[in-house]
Amino acid sequence: MGKKLTRPFVTVKFAQTLDGYIATVTGDSKWISSPESRRFAHRLRAQHDAVLVGVNTVLKDNPRLDVRLVKGKNPLKVILDSKLRTPLSAKVVKLRPAKTIIVATTRANRRRIRQFEKMGVRILVLPAKRKGQVDLKSLLRQLKELGIRKLLVEGGSQVITSFLKVKLVDRVIVITAPKIIGRGISSIFALPSQRIYPEKIFSAGEDLVLVGRLKTIRILNSIL
Repeated sequence: MGKKLTRPFVTVKFAQTLDGYIATVTGDSKWISSPESRRFAHRLRAQHDAVLVGVNTVLKDNPRLDVRLVKGKNPLKVILDSKLRTPLSAKVVKLRPAKTIIVATTRANRRRIRQFEKMGVRILVLPAKRKGQVDLKSLLRQLKELGIRKLLVEGGSQVITSFLKVKLVDRVIVITAPKIIGRGISSIFALPSQRIYPEKIFSAGEDLVLVGRLKTIRILNSIL
């Protein structure tokens, strides 16, 4: 029998250029992956209980974080936002607010908390770490208690790096487009060397998809 997880199974997914950038210097990322890759990404969302991004992704891209390009259920939407900078007009808030969870810290403005809760958004308030960030281990325990077994982390780069740094990632999915932009926003910042053991490598349109694991763990249900 495998060891029982006390947190959700965490998959990190991101799309990057051949030279390792997830966006241009201005933050534009929507053009990187192919239509086939985007459909694959939506299928992944449908196979997870929740999808997580940081507040910077919300501010730059205004994503919906739902399933539109394939048939499937919409996951819960989790936003890491320690100071509650998410606009009240953001799509992730306005569309299906009952399926949105914003994770803040004790430093967040109480009036903002009440505004979101009035809209139907769930706010999780966790203690802040030394530099003000959300404690990811505490967050994952909370999400598991809410019934989230499979979590898809989509970005941005600071969030992806943070999950990798504290070794809370079980699977990595990297979509690489055959494009070179020279400079931009790196997919991952400085980290100690880590080995990804490939499980699958396949094409999605003109893009290459690598699915790999960072540690061996028993998975009850396949997500691919």
